[in-house]
Amino acid sequence: MQESHPGSALGDGRKSFTLRARDRSLELGPVTRTMAVINVTPDSFSDGGKFLDPNQAVDRCLELAAQGADILDIGGESTRPGVSAIPAEEELDRVLPVLEGIRGRTSCLVSIDTYKSQVAGAALDAGAHIVNNVGALQLDPEVAEIAGRTGAAIVLMHIRGTPRTMQALPPSRDILTEIEQSLTRAADLSGSHGIARDRIILDPGIGFGKTVEDNLKVLNRLSRLGKLQFPILVGTSRKSFLGKILGIPVQERLLATAASVVMAVVGGAHIVRVHDLTEMLHALRIADSILGERRIC
Repeated sequence: MQESHPGSALGDGRKSFTLRARDRSLELGPVTRTMAVINVTPDSFSDGGKFLDPNQAVDRCLELAAQGADILDIGGESTRPGVSAIPAEEELDRVLPVLEGIRGRTSCLVSIDTYKSQVAGAALDAGAHIVNNVGALQLDPEVAEIAGRTGAAIVLMHIRGTPRTMQALPPSRDILTEIEQSLTRAADLSGSHGIARDRIILDPGIGFGKTVEDNLKVLNRLSRLGKLQFPILVGTSRKSFLGKILGIPVQERLLATAASVVMAVVGGAHIVRVHDLTEMLHALRIADSILGERRIC
């Protein structure tokens, strides 16, 4: 007689979705998808300056695509704690050559990591499919109109304050409720600008104005966010809460990142945003195989 057992976290905790992004689509749910980070900046917390040269950034994008990335996330402004904003023109000078350099050369979805409507609009004109929006439309609500008009997908990422002020804020009294309410408002605002539900992704914003304890609570109770009925993206890669727990610098956080990524998947994440793609793909293959109780080939 076949042994009976309760449903897995993958089966019960992660609903399947079809993400629409302009003229493209991506199935979410059966396996965890990856968003690979390309920072075209001099000052990002983990790899600032490494891909500031557009040619190096293009090569990195194509390398990540060949390794199996599902989404390439290109950003031209650091959002590390305490950083000052840069002009939109400077951000565009960094990202547009990269977007133009990879256009038509990869089947990956392309995401622009920005909170500025001017940058989002120009990036979408240059071929991007997704706006990865730090601040969930709080920092520049016009991003919603641009995404709605172009049919782009949007990632609504929660932040407390701004990148400059977020770590100086007093701790949240109830971080889970704050995230849920903020992202619900952002999703409603997105809908009012013509962004269909199948073009919206939610991100709780690990590390953005949150204490170590907040980050652990969000990851441990990620399934609460799943009740909002949108796909979930989580970015823990190399972040400072991992370093604070273990007392290690950013370059030594690979295994810690892998552990946090697997826990995000167990909690229901559909997409994980990562720097170390090959290693995280290995971790995800095992996590998806265990949760799905089958071999993922």
